[in-house]
Amino acid sequence: MREYIDTGAIDTRSGFGVGLAELGRTNPNVIALCADLVGSLKMQEFIDENPDRFIQVGIAEANMMGIAAGLTIGGKIPFTGTFANFSTGRVYDQIRQSIAYSSKNVKICASHAGITLGEDGATHQILEDIGLMKMLPGMTVINPCDFNQTKAATIAIADYNGPVYLRFGRPKVANFTTKELGFEIGKGILLNPGSDVTIVATGHLVWESLLAAKVLESENIFAEVINIHTIKPLDCKLILKSVQKTGAIVSAEEHNYLGGLGESIAGALSKIHPTPQEYIATQDTFGESGTPAALMEKYGLNNNAIVSACKKVIARKE
Repeated sequence: MREYIDTGAIDTRSGFGVGLAELGRTNPNVIALCADLVGSLKMQEFIDENPDRFIQVGIAEANMMGIAAGLTIGGKIPFTGTFANFSTGRVYDQIRQSIAYSSKNVKICASHAGITLGEDGATHQILEDIGLMKMLPGMTVINPCDFNQTKAATIAIADYNGPVYLRFGRPKVANFTTKELGFEIGKGILLNPGSDVTIVATGHLVWESLLAAKVLESENIFAEVINIHTIKPLDCKLILKSVQKTGAIVSAEEHNYLGGLGESIAGALSKIHPTPQEYIATQDTFGESGTPAALMEKYGLNNNAIVSACKKVIARKE
């Protein structure tokens, strides 16, 4: 199995902050907007260096989306920042009507996604946002797995013409991707080759999938691990190539199984190569208050659950 080194746990939102600051130095058209969560979104470095290119909207997320849409008309590249729940559910009408419908070049940057928002509880957690955003025509949906990949994604979307939803998180997680792996919108990354089962993961579940693959290998089960950072457009070619070899697939995400990555994979494979599939995801439920680790354990979003799912799906092979 390929070895990946965790260089130190760090939150993915910090990757966004570092990437945004770098864009501030290299792209004069980048404008940052925030809904009163500068510290949580790690935007202060950009603000300090570019005070004339920052708009503090306050707790007025709908207004933020409208302002961002308007800025694109003048050739600016607005990056909006707030929690994922407020970046999507609270402002869905504004995103649909003002941004997606006219393909405005707005980058919707959403921190504190999923259940690992933790102690703030169900009202601030969101497990439906990927589904909401991927259903919008023309919307690109990206969910990077660690600090390095979030930084790379933040920089990459500035050069991408069209609306983007960039999703990242609050907790400190393993930082293991490297420049050599590369980052290209719409292209998944094969992290580990295998022959018995395919694990396709996104976000925080990518590292958990690598941990699961190690456990499986110790039991002579060889898992192919794919990092799908871009959920829409989905890299169907890479996934199809893998399942044609392994004959079984597990999707892993910090999101509801309805509307998420797993559903996109199932829809794609059903058309061209129906394959036994198990879902690591929340099961049509809201979250609750708790530590990130405790919540991931309770809702079955960790390497132990992935190992069990892999064994289950392998048993379903014909």
